[in-house]
Amino acid sequence: MTVSALRRVAAPGGRRALWLDGALAAAVLAASLAHTHRDGTLGIVLDVALVAPLLARRRAPLAVFGVIWAVAAVQGLVERPTLAVSALLIAFYTVATGSDRRRTLLAALALELGIVLTAITTSTGVESAIRIVVALSGLATAAGVLGVNLRNRRLVVSGLRERAERLEREREQEVALARVTERSRIAREMHDVVAHNLSVMVALCDGAAYQIRDAPERVEAALEQASRTGRQALGEMRHLLGVLRESPDGPDLAPQPGLRQIEDLVEQIRHAGVPVSYTLSGAMPTAPAGLELALYRIVQEALTNTLKHAGEGATAEVTLRCGEERVDVAIRDTGASPAPPNGSGGSGLRGMRERAAVYGGSLHAGPRAGGGWEVRASLAVPATAPAPAPAAAR
Repeated sequence: MTVSALRRVAAPGGRRALWLDGALAAAVLAASLAHTHRDGTLGIVLDVALVAPLLARRRAPLAVFGVIWAVAAVQGLVERPTLAVSALLIAFYTVATGSDRRRTLLAALALELGIVLTAITTSTGVESAIRIVVALSGLATAAGVLGVNLRNRRLVVSGLRERAERLEREREQEVALARVTERSRIAREMHDVVAHNLSVMVALCDGAAYQIRDAPERVEAALEQASRTGRQALGEMRHLLGVLRESPDGPDLAPQPGLRQIEDLVEQIRHAGVPVSYTLSGAMPTAPAGLELALYRIVQEALTNTLKHAGEGATAEVTLRCGEERVDVAIRDTGASPAPPNGSGGSGLRGMRERAAVYGGSLHAGPRAGGGWEVRASLAVPATAPAPAPAAAR
């Protein structure tokens, strides 16, 4: 059942309910006038006074019950009760549907008192009075039970409506949070891909410009490497954007880079003009793709910063130490600048810390004592990962 359907079930009647109450009051009055034959107008006035308050029974149920009870008491004193007194049962039913337990009980006691007084004033003996009390009490009980059941049903429907609205709000919040998380992930991936590959291409093109006269044969190799780097960047961009496109064949998926691609990354930085050494120790774990991607992106971002900020003549080293429970990586360079490459709040450094935190890891980035810059990260291998496979000797 939808929220709108629940609202329609639980909503007040409005104009339609007023017409229904008017028809009910008219029916009760007509039945009373047809059943009772009088010559005077007092009985008719009392009958009208009994049924007329029913028009407001939904807005003020307890007040309407009190008015009808008072009119019925007057009628019992001056004349014999008529069928119009059944309006009192309708009013009591309305109280039971819309009021709490205490008010319903008070109305029930007042109604029972009226029944007893009616039995005393209209009966011809004790046995007759008992029959009247039993019959009218049975009608009053039925009206009360029906009203209480309807009230309970409305409470259940109201609870279901509130629960459905709460679940709908929670679902919207979850969708919004998922969108923000996905945007952050895609922005981080875009930054890593674009910043790294463009930095490599700029370094290659700058190197080619310096050597275009002295070593034209090296210019050709640098431009070919820049072209390959650009095509690789386009491929990764297509993969990222393919996830966002709706296609009948599904997104264009491709394997994400992992630990085994770090050597290719190091080679790419070497071609860009920064000598980089790579050391792998321990057994390379068969880790989740997300963990391998996080490690790859951390190394990529750190080497990109080295390429952009370390300066001419700088060298770098990448050390990857694999264990069964943790994987540690360190990227150090010999650059002269002691300032953080992206600032303390840069998106690159922040992205590296976020990637490490996802896998219960930590990341430190800062200047080295002897000059240069160092990035160290330690990420936990999930317990569900399969046993590590031996790495090839290097």
